[in-house]
Amino acid sequence: MTDGERGRPVVHVLLADGTIPALGQVDSARGHAVAETYLTAHADGGWLDSRICAELLACYGIPQLPWAWAETEADAVLAAERLRGADGRVVLKAHWPGLLHKSEQRAVHLDLQSDAQVRAAFRDFETRFAGLMRGVVVQPLAARGTELFAGVVQDQVFGPLVLFGLGRHRDQGPRRPCRTARAADRPRRARPHHRTALASLLFGTHEGEPVDLEGLEQLLLRRMAGDPPQLAEADFNPVLATPGEVTVLDACVRLLPRRAQDPYLRRLR
Repeated sequence: MTDGERGRPVVHVLLADGTIPALGQVDSARGHAVAETYLTAHADGGWLDSRICAELLACYGIPQLPWAWAETEADAVLAAERLRGADGRVVLKAHWPGLLHKSEQRAVHLDLQSDAQVRAAFRDFETRFAGLMRGVVVQPLAARGTELFAGVVQDQVFGPLVLFGLGRHRDQGPRRPCRTARAADRPRRARPHHRTALASLLFGTHEGEPVDLEGLEQLLLRRMAGDPPQLAEADFNPVLATPGEVTVLDACVRLLPRRAQDPYLRRLR
């Protein structure tokens, strides 16, 4: 995917000369420890809860929106008071094991401005998700920007497969992937291909400023495609890109026990 005027990649994930930008704030040893601790308690693996997921992302320097965990209505109100930004709005997201698509389950309440609204949102979750919900994630309402998604899945033959593209935007239809590419591909082959809509959004050719392309590059390089080895799947959706920063607003990560096997042998079921 290129910018027509400048003829360079919209997201230069890996530079043309094959070099990889330096990645600071990556603590692989701690990331491995988080994964091993989880798998010690969950021998078959599974999807991480919000707290462990956030801890794992922090090990790899992946930027996240501030958040707090609350298991009671009173805790949710206190968390909202701490996290309210300049506009005073917060978001509540219900959580239970296995919940992946919160919007589809109507497990998200946006634009909560008062304590009464936070309490009402929490009670609504308790009523609709009785017996399921373990708690809620409280976050400040994110700024406006371009919504993207990024993901990775470990294929037993091909290795890490990375997906990147547009998220569901207020003026857009369903998200459109740019390209799925092997993380091990050579640098210039690993770039997303040309997509006019995405190029104009990222470079700001239609209106406004370009998004933080360097931050987006760093995020895609930090997507944990090969580390920790127990990572089976990760979905960052949405990812908010603005001129000043790139931030993961919601993430789902699945870990599985690492089992040594020949990737070229077909498995019979």
